[in-house]
This record gives sequence, C-alpha cells and structure tokens, in this order.
Amino acid sequence: MPNATSATPAVGNIRTLALVGPAAAGKTTLAEALLQHTGAIGAAGSVERGSTVSDHDALEIKAGHSLQSSVMHLDHDGCRIHLIDTPGAPDFIGQSLPALEAVETAAVVINAAAGIEPMARRMMAYAAERGLDRLIIVNRIDAQDVDLSALLADIQAVFGKECLPLNLPDAGATQVVDCFYNREGHCDFGAVADAHRALVEQVVEVDGDFVDRYLSDGDIDASELHAPLEQALREGHLIPVCFVSARTGAGVPELLDVIARLLPNPTEGNPPDFLNGEGADATLMHAKPDPAAHVLAHVFKVSIDPYVGKQGFVRVHQGSITPGTQLYVGDGRKPFKVGHVYLQQGKNHVEVPSAGPGDICAVAKIDELHFDAVLHDAAEDDHIHLKPLPFPVPVHGVAISPKRRGDEQRIWDIVGKLVAEDPCLKLEHLAQTNETVVYGLGELH
Repeated sequence: MPNATSATPAVGNIRTLALVGPAAAGKTTLAEALLQHTGAIGAAGSVERGSTVSDHDALEIKAGHSLQSSVMHLDHDGCRIHLIDTPGAPDFIGQSLPALEAVETAAVVINAAAGIEPMARRMMAYAAERGLDRLIIVNRIDAQDVDLSALLADIQAVFGKECLPLNLPDAGATQVVDCFYNREGHCDFGAVADAHRALVEQVVEVDGDFVDRYLSDGDIDASELHAPLEQALREGHLIPVCFVSARTGAGVPELLDVIARLLPNPTEGNPPDFLNGEGADATLMHAKPDPAAHVLAHVFKVSIDPYVGKQGFVRVHQGSITPGTQLYVGDGRKPFKVGHVYLQQGKNHVEVPSAGPGDICAVAKIDELHFDAVLHDAAEDDHIHLKPLPFPVPVHGVAISPKRRGDEQRIWDIVGKLVAEDPCLKLEHLAQTNETVVYGLGELH
C-alpha cells in the first residue's frame, strides 16, 4: 500500500477497530506489537518504561496504565488500519465508550490469566447495543498455569456459542494455527478440523444458498465465504476469537491478517444510527461511505493542548475532508476552514492530503469544536446527531479551591478544559457555599 502520507486509501481498504476491555489485559502492549510488526514503529515500547505510543501523557506514564483513549494507524496487506487504544478502568469509561462511535469493530481484549472480567462483559454489551462487529482477543496466552481450553469454554458460556476460534494456540502457546482457511493442522487443544468445520457451518447459516451448497458438497472453501462471513459478523451470528501474546509476538501476524482479510471495511459494517431532528420528530438516517458525497463526520474525542490548542479527533462517515474544506459544527451559523488534516500516532501526527469515509483524522486550532459534534458542509445537515451514548452519571464529587485568593477563575478554566475532554466529568459552582465541585465516576477519575 502507498505510504499513508502520500495517498488516501480506497474505502474498501480501510479497517477501524477499538481495543477495549479490562485494565491490565494488555491492550496497550498489544497496540505496540501491532505497530512494531507492521513497521509503524522501529521497536515496541514498554508500559513499565513509559515508552509506548499510546500512553504518552505524563500522568499515564506515572500511573502505569491508560487514562485516555489514543488514536494510531498502521498499514498491513494493502489496508490502512485505524486503531484506538482505550483505558480499562471503569472510572475512565468516558474515554472508552466514545471510541465505539468511531469504528466498525470492537476488539474486546481478555487477559488469559485473569479470565472474563466485568469490564469485558460491559464493553461486549455496549458494542452489541451499538451494532458493532465484535472480536475477542485472548491475550497473554504465554502466562503460566493458564487453561486456554477452559477459558474458551467460559467465553462461549458467557457470550454465546457464536464465539468461535479463528485460530488456536500451538507448540505450547508459542504460535497459533489458523482454523478458517486451514482444514487441518496441529494445535495445543481441540482439533483444527473441528474448529474449521464449526466456523464454516456458522457462516453459511446466514445464507440459504450456501447452506444448500454445504449440505450438498460437504464443505466450502473459506475463500468463497467473504460475503456471508461479513453478514454473520454484522448480525452477531459470529464473534471470532483470536489467541495472542503481545509480549512474545505469538499470534500477532495472524491477528493482523484477520484484521485485513476478515474484519469489515466501512461499507461492510453496520452504519451508525444518525438522527435528523430532535425529540419525537427525529428521523433515522445512515451516512453513505462515498468520498464524493457531502461531508458528514463525528467528533468522538477532544483534547486541549497548550501548544496545539483545541484538537478534534474525527471519524469521517461520508464525503472527504481536505485542507481548505469549509465545515459547520452542528447547527452553527458560521463555518470554519480546515487548515490541516492529520493522522495521529499517539501524541505525534503526520499530515495527509485528505481523509475520506472510514478515516479517523484530527483537525486542530478550531475553537468551535466540541465532543460529540457532527461536522458537515450542507445546510440540510444542521440538525443531524448520533444517538446518545449511555454514559454513567458522575456522582463522586470533590470540592476544589485555590491556594491563593483571586485564582478562582484560573481553576475554573483549568478544570473546564478537563471537562471538555471527558463527558463523564462535570463542573459545578455551588453559590450557597461558594464552592467549586468536580464530579466524576470515582476516586481514580
């Protein structure tokens, strides 16, 4: 594929996924492994050393875990892959949930040593509610004393029999073997032939013609099953399971192949539900992933940097954004002009000539931007918005006060920036007590 800075990929060559799930599942380490394997970075960083691409904030480095979502991109097998790493602590779900609005696939990462944790269940439910394709990634398969066969059985018991392995560990979890394209092979538990048969049967069930062929011929080559596979993923009839060790690299090349060959492009996933209008009069509409159509994009993340200013992270659903594009923010009367279009790599970025349907890009130095804003270039789209996310209500309040008299406004401005970046933070001034109170989801928040 051409370098991401020199050409905009065709819509069919774009993949988008968010790494979600519990803390300590290894999402950030997995992101590093994917970036390193594709040459996006020279060497994988370490969470312990504070050298990863996604955990770049000073507080994240000190804490040793993600506090905010981080956007990255990489190229593999002719595809541009947009990747969002998200925090796993429940207190920071205000950073994790919006990432689901920007992707076709939610990749729920499970720590093989810890089993199925509450945050994995929670994010699987959120992803299903938003109609996303779901992929389960079992990480840390190299951990001592883990029973991967039992864990797979637990996954199927909790999330359904539609959770089927696309690959299985082999050679003591030092590698994995594909079960979709391979009809046979060696693995640490189970049988490749059985896993292959189960996958094919699950996929063909969504299409009567393929069912007839399968019953008649006894098997269908996996290379012929792309269309019913995508349908099965869209309908939740198949939730693939992949095994990987981000630490050793086992399963990382195979996971990249799964992303590029089997996960949906923007024309194959379920389109997000946009609403046109307010209240009972609102009508449902879907964007068309057509780069030549008028622009429809969504701001799923905002960051405020003292040097860059306000930066909006945008998923383009329709049309193309280029430098000089005039865009409106929601029903705003005055358009703004896009200065530059960037692809993010953690805290760094690379400028690109355009961003089209499926692309996740960043635009900066635009004060009008805010979280959940819809960007468009047509007057008839003034009242389009996404269905609201089910954020928990912030109820954990902490009163803050300045050390010096006269700094009240300064504190209000600083905390106000944090609130603008996190939809689960709320700032309130209590006139009766003259206190400023910040509400969040817990002490960690």
